[in-house]
Amino acid sequence: MADVAAIALEVGAAARRIEPRVVRTPCLPAARLSALCGAEVRWKLENVQRTGSFKLRGATNALLCMDPATRARGVVAASSGNHGLGLAAAGAALGARVAVFVPEATPDAKVAAIRSFGAEVARHGDDCVVTEAFARAEAERTARAYVSPYNDRDVMAGQGSVAVELLEQWPEAEVLVVALGGGGLIAGMAAYAKALRPDMEVIACSPAASPAMAECVRRGRIVDVVCGETLSDSTAGGVESDAITFPLCCALVDRFVEVEERAIARAIVDTLDHDHLLVEGAAAVAIAAAAADPALRGRRAAVVVCGGNLPAPLLVRARALAGG
Repeated sequence: MADVAAIALEVGAAARRIEPRVVRTPCLPAARLSALCGAEVRWKLENVQRTGSFKLRGATNALLCMDPATRARGVVAASSGNHGLGLAAAGAALGARVAVFVPEATPDAKVAAIRSFGAEVARHGDDCVVTEAFARAEAERTARAYVSPYNDRDVMAGQGSVAVELLEQWPEAEVLVVALGGGGLIAGMAAYAKALRPDMEVIACSPAASPAMAECVRRGRIVDVVCGETLSDSTAGGVESDAITFPLCCALVDRFVEVEERAIARAIVDTLDHDHLLVEGAAAVAIAAAAADPALRGRRAAVVVCGGNLPAPLLVRARALAGG
């Protein structure tokens, strides 16, 4: 496994590198969630990041770490939406042409958002792993750099910059509650947080319908996991066979929690109706996990609201599933 201390240094360097190009997002008290948990809970609001998601951080860092000639040839990505959106925005800012392949089921609104930054978008495959393999092959065929949504050290370091800001804003935090997909966000955050605070508890939250990384960790190896449809579309799908995030999740995540669809839906609806925050499914996974976790009682827990890109049809579906 890569040296955690070295990754923590890379996360710190990434935070400084991307600071002029991303929003330093707020870390604010979550009064209703605190009352539910019997804890002091604060949101880290990446839903107000430019592009509406933390993914801009990793994409920006990856492009800034490339040599100019590589960046000038253009880059290729695979994404269920937010990584493609982040890379498209970063590419537009840095003058890099971006091509994004998305799974067939990606909502039209996310495709349109990616295209709005000038990126090329094409649909391929019914699972993230299939889409990623195709995009990698296309990048190799056209001699362009491939930028993974999580399986890339520079991307992971950029995502980890969320922890740099969070621990500056709230150094007393004891627990990090983070959605888990491919693991780029939680691996980067955990490496940095535990380098500073080895006693920090890191909780990974997955939709029960698509717990790919959590299941791989349980089995001790990367395996194919059957993944169903979920409101948490940005964490759905399998894990690449050589994912650098896998050993980090094994070593640094303290607990893995799975959340049922009805609880995800309820978190989306309640957070909008009572906290006036629009959150996407992945963020709702972390919120729902925190709300149902008795082990948080009496502690200081930071919940990463990782994104707010919720297409209207998914909000309608969430309301129907939540029963209101």
